[in-house]
Amino acid sequence: MTRFAIAGAEIFDGTKRRAQHAVIVDNARILDVVPEAVVPGDLPVQRLPGGVLAPGFVDAQVNGGGGVLLNDAPTSDGVRTICDAHATFGTTALLPTLITDSPAVTAKAVASVKQAIAAGAPGCLGIHLEGPFLSPERRGAHDADLMRTMTEADVDEILSLGIETLLLTLSPERIAPGLIRRLVQGGAIVSLGHSNATYDQILMAVDAGARGVTHLFNAMSPLTHRAPGVVGGALDAGELWCGMIADGHHVHPAAVGIALRAKRQPGRIFLVTDAMSTVGSDQQTITLNGRTAWRRNGALELEDGTLAGSDLDMMSAVRYLVRQVGVELGEALRMASTYPAEFLKRSDLGRIAAGARADLVHIDGDLKATAVWRVGIQRGA
Repeated sequence: MTRFAIAGAEIFDGTKRRAQHAVIVDNARILDVVPEAVVPGDLPVQRLPGGVLAPGFVDAQVNGGGGVLLNDAPTSDGVRTICDAHATFGTTALLPTLITDSPAVTAKAVASVKQAIAAGAPGCLGIHLEGPFLSPERRGAHDADLMRTMTEADVDEILSLGIETLLLTLSPERIAPGLIRRLVQGGAIVSLGHSNATYDQILMAVDAGARGVTHLFNAMSPLTHRAPGVVGGALDAGELWCGMIADGHHVHPAAVGIALRAKRQPGRIFLVTDAMSTVGSDQQTITLNGRTAWRRNGALELEDGTLAGSDLDMMSAVRYLVRQVGVELGEALRMASTYPAEFLKRSDLGRIAAGARADLVHIDGDLKATAVWRVGIQRGA
């Protein structure tokens, strides 16, 4: 890799737009953002045909892609395939996500992610373990028979995994706040989900260090006027960051808008795909814990109609926010990049600034990804 510049598009740096500027890339990092007029004459320039150059998308919840589901293919090659499939749609960094499964499969998934990271698989940040410490009452497409409560020994094992970015989705009404506190103090990021918790239980988990809520509205106790539930706690607790699946199936567009207006900060609502293996493939069915889910009209459904993850890529989620919900493009891009990076405590991601990782996506006037750079290396989209 060498030093080069990217110019020709309006630059959205994660905060504001800059016209007639260029991004200078030095190997895997961004060296600077400068006016085009001061780009050194001897520096190679990749010129884009207009559009917007934005920070690469960051997805904290990706079950699969490219025909591969992490639960079914817990291998280093499987992880790489998932990352490559989502790069086509602008996602330059993600957490391969394992839904509730057996201890043996969980161990294989963790090992495969560690191997992929060690081998330099572009795009793999760590792992998201979505289960098995969840509520059977809010299981969604997860296998309730594999769910269990957390013990001190489980915490010891989790904290010994040796993965820098480790996200855990837990159900706080089934886990003592002291265990959440131990996980957080040990470096894990705790998100609350698949939960029937009360508002007060959510606040106790926040006090113990919980940082996020997994796929807001889905698989959790709803907001009602006398029992605010997980949804109420998520929106009211400023410390919590909330992932949301914006595909037109998981959450009504009106509910998306209401949540965006209601969310107490500094925590924000950010986009996740919760994508299954169908993204970036021609698969029409998937098998999940022995059950078949069908790809129908942009969604994945079990036989009883239960949503089983999503058939969503991040570029489509951004497009949905802009066109169906009325979110301003810059804010939609922040929800796909800057906010999830902040949630995951990755200051090197989600922005175009000196020192940040050279993860970039070029977006055309139709809000489609046309080119992607991961750690400075271009990949056609």
